[in-house]
Formats: sequence, C-alpha cells, structure tokens
Amino acid sequence: MKFILSLASIVILSFGASSLAFAAEIPAAKAPAAKVEATANQEAININTADVQELTKLNGIGEKKAEAIIAWRKENGNFKTVDQLLEVKGIGEATLAKNRENIRI
Repeated sequence: MKFILSLASIVILSFGASSLAFAAEIPAAKAPAAKVEATANQEAININTADVQELTKLNGIGEKKAEAIIAWRKENGNFKTVDQLLEVKGIGEATLAKNRENIRI
C-alpha cells in the first residue's frame, strides 16, 4: 500500500511539475497590453489640426473615422471639447474612453 501511495505521489508531483513547465512555455497574450501601452505613451494628438494619418494613430480610428472627424471639423469649426468627438458618426463612448488621454484640443 505504501508503494502505491508513493508511486501515486511521484506521478502527481511529476505531472504537476511538467504542467508548470508546459505552462511556462506558453507565451502570454501580450499584444493587447502592448497596444494599450503604446497608445498611452504616444504624443497627444490635436484633433483640431491633425490630418488623416495622425488621427489613425488613435486606437479604433481608421481612415474612414479620421475622414469623418475632419469633415465634422470643416462643417462645425474646431472642437471645443474632447467630448464633441461623440458628435462624429462612428465615434462612441468606448472609442472616446480608449483615446481620451491621447487627445488634445
């Protein structure tokens, strides 16, 4: 009986160690964190002067949304607050929240 318990303990310990070693080999999903960090470290973009290329540096802003921002700016004048971005078609609360720290007026 002691032999079986000892053997079972060895198997369990070996399996646990190999599981930990296997888990250590699996790369963590760091792409989203890296993107957030890169976005947080970028220079703030002035939405009143930025062109399409600059605006697309913002998280979730592609060419079409950047063009919509510029079109809104041409029709309404300069943005007075960052929250006015919500008036641009295709920009919602989530997109604004992701970029608020990287936008300036």
